[in-house]
Amino acid sequence: MKLAIMETIMSPGGHEVDFDRIIVDECKALGHEVIFYVPEKFVFNFAYGVPVHQLAGQGVSYTGLHGFKKILSSGKREINRQRWYWQMFQRACQGEFDAIIIPTSTYRYLRAININVLRKSPVPVIFVVHGINPKEASHFYQAVEKLKDFPNVKIVVLTFGSDVLGRRFSNVICTNPPAYIPRDILDHYKKQGEDATLKSKPLKLGFFGQYRREKKLDAFLDAFLSIEYTQPVELLVQGATMKPEDSSDFERIIKKYQGHKHIKFLHKGLFGKEWQQAIVDVDALLMPYSAERYRYHWAGMLFTAIGYQKPVILSSDINPEVLQMYELGCAFKSDDSQSLYTNIASFINTFSGKYPIYKQELARAYEAYSPTLFAERLVALCKEKK
Repeated sequence: MKLAIMETIMSPGGHEVDFDRIIVDECKALGHEVIFYVPEKFVFNFAYGVPVHQLAGQGVSYTGLHGFKKILSSGKREINRQRWYWQMFQRACQGEFDAIIIPTSTYRYLRAININVLRKSPVPVIFVVHGINPKEASHFYQAVEKLKDFPNVKIVVLTFGSDVLGRRFSNVICTNPPAYIPRDILDHYKKQGEDATLKSKPLKLGFFGQYRREKKLDAFLDAFLSIEYTQPVELLVQGATMKPEDSSDFERIIKKYQGHKHIKFLHKGLFGKEWQQAIVDVDALLMPYSAERYRYHWAGMLFTAIGYQKPVILSSDINPEVLQMYELGCAFKSDDSQSLYTNIASFINTFSGKYPIYKQELARAYEAYSPTLFAERLVALCKEKK
């Protein structure tokens, strides 16, 4: 099959780029051809090694925009999206590909196709939605209902159940999200040995990803420093910041805690092999994020932990369904300082003894969330032409 990926989101790196890599690499491994369709002057920050075709109409970035300027840019993006959809419909009618995959969608994408001829596409159009929270649910339901009479439009929601906040639709498919793996250093990673973590002294913990103030890093660091451990421990805190206020806050944290020799800070973005190696080099991943929205959108760092086979310490807000099924580490109660303290201490001081359990459960979780399994489900939908 020829699979078209319509990508309109420009990202410097991170999970958006890696998610596209999952689709490209896994679909190619299954024997399919993958082609990108992107807006004019679209800049890729990773070379996927597949053909790229441009669509008329430039992409729009919100970076650095606020207020009225952001509203204007949003309107421009919606107008261009209609143009992109129309061009994809024309190319579908010309037989350029067998299916269209839109890898990171929201209800806005669905609302837009409801007034576009692409809803009548002769080939399957697969929208991948990365979670629905209660605030946007009504918009999502409304858009989905209007698309029921267009059988080639299919909506995949990455979630852990069989419904979307209690509702089911004939054109909505709920499926597990995929785990991320160290694709560029996979052979090197395997050569390190399965039990390298147990031999690591001191125990190395890592906090990675985009830093936002809502992640409440201060509370975690205060708890981490107040505990007596039965073994040496090191902590690496890496943060990429997108907004000036988040950057200032992260610098404040670095200044506040940099005197502690067993805590190291890295204020920069990590991409590709550098990112993958940094994850490989730690023994466990920390996710002390406390926000209600993490219950409804799958956590990229948790699925990085599963793919890289790393135990976790995380907030109870983060995809609680996963830790109910698999013992991957420990979860502390969100906004409960005593629970945070108790669980960090327990996790670190019992790590060596419980690591065999974590290892077994991580392997079991990977079977359920493997990127290959995700790609197989996606391809199956692409074959369901109506």
